[in-house]
Amino acid sequence: MSQHDENWLWRRRLGHASMHTIRKLAKQELVRGLPKYNFENDHLCDACAKGKQVRSSFKPKNSISTSRPLELRHIDLCGPIPAQSLGRSKYILVIVYDFSRFTWVSFLKEKNKAFKEFAKVGKQAQIFKNSSIVSIRSDHDREFDQKEFTDFCSNHGIAHNFSAP
Repeated sequence: MSQHDENWLWRRRLGHASMHTIRKLAKQELVRGLPKYNFENDHLCDACAKGKQVRSSFKPKNSISTSRPLELRHIDLCGPIPAQSLGRSKYILVIVYDFSRFTWVSFLKEKNKAFKEFAKVGKQAQIFKNSSIVSIRSDHDREFDQKEFTDFCSNHGIAHNFSAP
């Protein structure tokens, strides 16, 4: 029993490394004081079980926090994506309207085209809905934190909120 406890003590000392890694360290004598007995993975420690536990980060939202279309838009730019699209695009601009959860996806060849595409889609939505955009929420990526984007928002009376990274 004491040998079993010492195995798990060494596992905790080594930052919960896998038993395979600990066996390699012992075999190659890479850690001073690490005994050479057999490290078996016979059970999972509590800390590792909690670390591997799957949980949802946020509860699903049942109510709509906005009262009209175009009140809040969420935007994000994904990429570069290793596999290009048929049109040779490497970036994806995603715009989600909070009120209806309508999602607009645009494929871009270059990252610097995100602002022009955002402005174009915003203009189309405003004309179609006969309403103005009130607020935008994005992450702190550079493409949405530039002077051109900030000037556009201030000129059109759009509040730009940043979400946590």
